[in-house]
Amino acid sequence: MKILIDGRFWGIENAGLGRYTMNLIRSLGKNDTENQYIILLRKKYFDELKLEKNFKKILVELRHYTLAEQINLPRLLSELNPDLIHFPHFNIPFLYRGNFIVTIHDMLWHKQRGLSVTTLAPHVYAAKYLGYKLVFSKAIKSSQKIIVPSLSVKTELLGYYRDIDEGKIVVTYEGVDEQLLSSSDTENVLQKYNLKSPYFIYAGNAYPHKNLPRVIEAIIHINKALKKKVIFVIACSRDVFLEKLEHSVIDMGAEKYVRILSLVPDKDLGILFNKSLALIYPSLSEGFGLQGLEAMACGTLVSASEIPVFKEVYAKNAIYFDPSKVFSIADVLQKVIDMSQAKRFEIIETGKKFIRKYSWDKMAKETLKIYEDCDRLR
Repeated sequence: MKILIDGRFWGIENAGLGRYTMNLIRSLGKNDTENQYIILLRKKYFDELKLEKNFKKILVELRHYTLAEQINLPRLLSELNPDLIHFPHFNIPFLYRGNFIVTIHDMLWHKQRGLSVTTLAPHVYAAKYLGYKLVFSKAIKSSQKIIVPSLSVKTELLGYYRDIDEGKIVVTYEGVDEQLLSSSDTENVLQKYNLKSPYFIYAGNAYPHKNLPRVIEAIIHINKALKKKVIFVIACSRDVFLEKLEHSVIDMGAEKYVRILSLVPDKDLGILFNKSLALIYPSLSEGFGLQGLEAMACGTLVSASEIPVFKEVYAKNAIYFDPSKVFSIADVLQKVIDMSQAKRFEIIETGKKFIRKYSWDKMAKETLKIYEDCDRLR
């Protein structure tokens, strides 16, 4: 079978989409020597990326969510003529008529919309949102299979699209990147970022649904109640939403309590997780929650929103708070600060054992089975 994977999201700067794309392709390379793969890549990673012999790279310098992508990609896909395409995100080429599967990571744009979640002008946002709904609907209705990262996303998807056959949707849980566990140079990494304990950490983007301002309010509250300063470290790719957050930090008078770092490489991030009091994951909506598993693997606590997907993925291995209430966040962070070393060790060790159930290799093998099932139906 000739399988094409749209790998243009390759790179950790693309957050969860990037990690999913990279680990899917890497793990398929380790687990499948029979099928032939075509991988679409942008030029940033095209030359440096080394793949297995049954993998062929195609340079495609087309940005996502653009008219150029919608016009030019269908033509290229028709020329390549794969038996099956895997789009690891909803933004499929609308005019493509071949066989494909799609991964839907979350339903965020269905749940949170309006001018408060965009930097676009109102008329531009309205046009792009209409385009999003059309492409998304095409992706789920025309695909042979839909992959989702959690039962929570499956439930949400079926809630919006009740005419979809439930059997068409397959849950494949994600895993933990080993690169996060590869460094032991703790002191130099802390010096590199000018950090000292105690600190809480968040890693991800600064989109509005990430709910970071409420955590900053909670950190201010805790510092006013404590004699020892506690820092909130935010490791985040720079974009317009991060710039807005930086302004909010100033407006809230929290500059001495908040440290914002640029994109942190995995080998450093693992150490920053390990030396933190806990990862804070305050999101109002997610599709999976990779960072929580990564933090557990690195040996720290996870303090997370009590949203259904986190309770599904982390079970009893996170300390939950109500993300809509600053006092609830502050109470949980205070609980972490006051926790005994014995209790902390117990939770961390239990978390390390728990996350063994999650594996990128397992996810890739489950995805490969989906490819094979689709091939049998051709």
